[in-house]
Amino acid sequence: MNSISSSAQTYTVPVAIIPANEPLRLSKLQQYDIIDTPEEEVFDTIALLAAQIFDTPSAFISFVDAEKVFYKSSTIAIEGRELRRNKSLCSLIIVQPDSLLVFNDTDEVPGLMENKYGVPKGDIRFYAGAALTTVEGYKIGSLCVTDEIPREPTQKQLNMLATLAGVIMNELEHRLVTRKSVRVQTDLMNIVLHELKNPLMNISLAAEMLEDEASGGNLPAMSKLILRNALRLDDKLKDLLNLSQIENMEFRLNKELLDITAMLEMVKGNFNYLATQKKQQIKLKTTVPVFITADKKRLQEILDNLLNNSIKFSYPDTTIQINIQQTPTHIQIEFQDQGQGLNETDKEKLFTKFAKLSSVPTGKERSNGLGLSIVKILVELHHGKVWATSEGKDKGTSFFVSLPLIAPQFATVSS
Repeated sequence: MNSISSSAQTYTVPVAIIPANEPLRLSKLQQYDIIDTPEEEVFDTIALLAAQIFDTPSAFISFVDAEKVFYKSSTIAIEGRELRRNKSLCSLIIVQPDSLLVFNDTDEVPGLMENKYGVPKGDIRFYAGAALTTVEGYKIGSLCVTDEIPREPTQKQLNMLATLAGVIMNELEHRLVTRKSVRVQTDLMNIVLHELKNPLMNISLAAEMLEDEASGGNLPAMSKLILRNALRLDDKLKDLLNLSQIENMEFRLNKELLDITAMLEMVKGNFNYLATQKKQQIKLKTTVPVFITADKKRLQEILDNLLNNSIKFSYPDTTIQINIQQTPTHIQIEFQDQGQGLNETDKEKLFTKFAKLSSVPTGKERSNGLGLSIVKILVELHHGKVWATSEGKDKGTSFFVSLPLIAPQFATVSS
């Protein structure tokens, strides 16, 4: 770095204009979705206020992208509303430790022109910029004022410039939170639709069985199946509020002592007919009671999703094996299928929302990619782990859930 002195100030011109945290800085900038967007009155007003405070003809709100500086607002015309990154003084504020950058007279700082960080000599003599800094400390742009003549700003003017930069960041953060809230609500609606699918399918199948067995002796059993799944539908609708609380980190589990083996028997019974329709068998290896402390409804959602997933992606005439292993502290449940298996790319995407894997349902069922993400959320809320293993495509898959036998005290989820 070269030390450049002037009568008004001493400034060190950086060798490079790329900060050490550039990948993280750019990632944060992209989240705001501000680059290449149209002019907006709220930002234009802030730029105008800055120009009026300093009594300068020019003020700009800029964002420093990977290759360019994008001008969201400006009081003078800029062709294309962008400059190459190494042609803008705004790039310098990204790499300096202070949040304010002031040149009373750029002609007295020749290193700026020698390094081509500014416009041609004489076009900008005065520059004052306040960094646009995220809550994480990343500098993503600046609010600046310029003039063709030298100036000496007051501390009050510089403080007001920093305050306006803070207003800009507050607006960006508000927009970011709003977008996230909209995505959360969309995700929740998709989750609810996914969660309603299994009981609706069982009700439809039970209705078909009633028609087939109208003259037989299975009507009471079919009626109970329909009632049980209708009640599950009601529960799923009520769960919308709880899922919203999960996303907002305010969710609380209702723990009780449960027999996991009995729950697996019940879940197996709920899906037996569906498996039979695909000529599949579900086998539960043990009938010995195993007790754990868990939320009954959430645990059933976990088991439902994993068994339904095995049925959906397994071939006809295959077996789905449910295995239970117990240690002194944990219970491990395995759903082992003879289905389509997973490749390495699939394994990387598992348990993420809307994941698109190489496998497809073998019975023309629909899949929206939410089931396994729900499982992951609920298992981790129980202080457990979920994972999958597969030797490759068409070699089957095993999904594992490990849960503590006596779970730690459940508390409100915190970030």
